[in-house]
Amino acid sequence: MRGEKLLLPVILISVLGLILLQTSYGQHLSEEPCSVQILVPGLKGEPGEKGVKGAPGRPGRVGPLGEIGLKGHMGDPGPMGPNGEPGVPCECTPLRKMIGEMDILVAQMSSELKFIKNAVAGIKETDSKVYLLVKEEKRYSDAEAYCQTRGGHLAMPKDEGANAAIAGYIAEAGLSRAYIGIHDLEREGLFAYVDRSPMTTFSKWRKGEPNNAYDDEDCAEMVASGEWTDVACHPTMYFVCEFDKDSV
Repeated sequence: MRGEKLLLPVILISVLGLILLQTSYGQHLSEEPCSVQILVPGLKGEPGEKGVKGAPGRPGRVGPLGEIGLKGHMGDPGPMGPNGEPGVPCECTPLRKMIGEMDILVAQMSSELKFIKNAVAGIKETDSKVYLLVKEEKRYSDAEAYCQTRGGHLAMPKDEGANAAIAGYIAEAGLSRAYIGIHDLEREGLFAYVDRSPMTTFSKWRKGEPNNAYDDEDCAEMVASGEWTDVACHPTMYFVCEFDKDSV
């Protein structure tokens, strides 16, 4: 209704304009056909077809890095592969034997090298014996075992010459004492040499020795003066090994 009210004044003005033109021009207007155009907005048309896709735009800015995701769980183990081809048989017995012998030889050489390094100032000798002072503290039984593995014993002075040679060895090395091969471990009070030979012809006990102090002195040491004293067997000290010249 509102649209119709707006159109009515427009029509009246158009008609009035035509009358005035007819009066002014008279005959000229009567010869031409009269037409009145009324502009009225049309209805909304149907949507058109989609246009052609435009060119790609400029790339945008690179975005920030995202957070590191959580580590996934380990997958299940795959199936076992097929067995490989059988290997070539190995003749390992001779090789193992050779390696074992080499290991023993290396161990022996290492032990001998250590033995030489621990020896003090060369050797001492008499007509029939060779003495070696070992600068490595051991208990009495370990010292005797150490000498035995090299074909000897703890030193057994059986005469004055041997006793003086051992005493001089200890003094020249700057030591005050060392284990020697005398003990009464098998029978209290009956001292003997470690090779089980009896002490019947020679001894060099210091005055008042042996005294078995504290009932715990079953081994013997030689002091730098050449005298002997009985001592406990468990303390560690340096010692003198003895070897037969014929076996060296």
